[in-house]
Amino acid sequence: MGIRIMLRLIISKSKSCCTRRSFSVQSSSSAPINPFSSASRAANSTSRSIAAPFTSLTNSNGSLRFTSFSRFPEPGIVGGSFNVSGFSWNLRNFSGEPERESINYDVVVVGAGPAGLAAAIRLKQLCREKDVDLSVCVVEKGAEVGAHILSGNVFEPRALDELLPNWKQEEAPITVPVSSDKFWMLTEKRAIPLPSPFDNRGNFVISLSQLVRWMGMKAEELGVEIYPGFAASEILYDAEDKVVGIATNDMGVAKDGSKRENFQRGVELKGNITLFAEGCRGSLSEKVIKRYNLREKVKAQHQTYALGIKEVWEVDEAKHEPGSVLHTIGWPLDNMTYGGSFLYHMNDRLVSIGLVVALNYHNPFLSPYDEFQKFKQHPAIKPLLEGGTVLQYGARTLNEGGFQSIPYPIFPGGAIIGCSAGFLNVPKIKGSHTAMKSGMLAAEAAFGVLNGGSDMNIYWDNLKKSWVWEELYRARNYRPAFEYGLYPGLALSAVEHFVLKGRSPLTLKHGKPDHESTHVIELHSPIQYPKPDNVVSFDVPTSLYRSNTNHEHDQPPHLRLRDPKIPELVNLPYYDGPETRYCPARVYEYVTNEEGQQKLQINAQNCLHCKACDIKDPKQNIEWTVPEGRGGPGYTVM
Repeated sequence: MGIRIMLRLIISKSKSCCTRRSFSVQSSSSAPINPFSSASRAANSTSRSIAAPFTSLTNSNGSLRFTSFSRFPEPGIVGGSFNVSGFSWNLRNFSGEPERESINYDVVVVGAGPAGLAAAIRLKQLCREKDVDLSVCVVEKGAEVGAHILSGNVFEPRALDELLPNWKQEEAPITVPVSSDKFWMLTEKRAIPLPSPFDNRGNFVISLSQLVRWMGMKAEELGVEIYPGFAASEILYDAEDKVVGIATNDMGVAKDGSKRENFQRGVELKGNITLFAEGCRGSLSEKVIKRYNLREKVKAQHQTYALGIKEVWEVDEAKHEPGSVLHTIGWPLDNMTYGGSFLYHMNDRLVSIGLVVALNYHNPFLSPYDEFQKFKQHPAIKPLLEGGTVLQYGARTLNEGGFQSIPYPIFPGGAIIGCSAGFLNVPKIKGSHTAMKSGMLAAEAAFGVLNGGSDMNIYWDNLKKSWVWEELYRARNYRPAFEYGLYPGLALSAVEHFVLKGRSPLTLKHGKPDHESTHVIELHSPIQYPKPDNVVSFDVPTSLYRSNTNHEHDQPPHLRLRDPKIPELVNLPYYDGPETRYCPARVYEYVTNEEGQQKLQINAQNCLHCKACDIKDPKQNIEWTVPEGRGGPGYTVM
């Protein structure tokens, strides 16, 4: 019996950016057909070609037309052509191994986060202002726009005011203004109020995943083509070593590398300009930075990171204070580990709570996940959560290098924007507004290149003239001040913030890279964490379920060991297997084999795409690569 396949149109269209328009055909395969691939046009064997259900189709905004189809082509037969936003996509002959299709755009954006969508929107705004038609696409590895977006988030609307000044009238999901702003120093039993270094007047408590969904709608209304569910896995270069786009990874490949029945080739998305907006520690962005020595070009220091672990709770109405903002520092972290918590009251009785732990911590026995569970037991925090319900859990790394760690963001053929370049303001704990502004500036530079013959380097020039640069410069010494410990850090940062106001004549440097900061086990004692009470603290499997994380099990592992011997020869004897603790999803565990030896087992299906392993592994032995598109967490209110 034939199984119904949802053959998605090239563009996902809905007001929520998450419901895909589709039509149905009958086929012997049960997997969704990749709309980019030859397989989507040869969904059955040569003996059973599929009649096309249309000869012409235009989508809701008029930007997509399918033409010249009498039927889906069979293997070895040219089947017609697509016309999308004025450019053509010809279906090519193939025999045996299908060729990878190639689609040309003016601008390809990798990542549908705040930076990527801001860039796409700004490009299309300029097209309307100048009466120019440029094709822009955004490729996103999450199953939906916003599915992989996690942030605190107290939102500063400065960049959005510039990009979409009518956002209030256009029903952006930004409705809860900050009503109070508190800062506590925690000890095990007490909460000591301190002067707040955060000025959140005029800011809003939001869900960033909901905001980018709304931004995705705005981008599509302007004619941006958004492709959720497709992971950019490869950078394309021309003969002159210029980036000319990306390729999505093949789908339907089994763990052993063989091709399953539903195998589909990836597609090449080629652009005159490619913008990488993958977020913190973007896998392709990091390759570009290394290939073109972008840090060395401006003598930038290495990037330093933190891991943020977050839950969204629904709490009792009597305990809910919409717009209330709380940050803490100190307990449960030791005095040499930088980090702190956040607790934000959103709307509808929802509360965001999380712990941020700097990944340059020393103790190999430290578990950020268990520190977070411990934090929720504090007598000043637990009463709020008791009687409530956890709705969602997730984790993500964030850049903390700030001004000192910004690489030169331009490479031949494109630029790096947003958190891929590292524009987070650490003392504010905010990066969405700076990420968006960087995307807007890159878009303006890209438009000038494509329409005015200017140079992409104007992005760097304008970035240094912008409020982003001024803001990050003033905040540059806050994070490195804590290299000396909690109390010296508080003293130095207080002087920097309240007295010097960012005008210090000195620029402090970061310490060792995060992976070099982990001490061997002889220097520390194991940490005994309390067992979860299943009231406010939970085990990892319970939390993982709340993240909606899902991956196709039968696919090549996207977490790769550069040397498979290092876990057993180095990590386990010298660091007691720290990957079993720094990962907030229990992806890594040591199991005993038949010979009684401890071997590392990688449960890649649990991966939250947080990137902590790519950063913190002591020997940098773990390489994080993209899994099949649509895999990973499914955040909705994070």
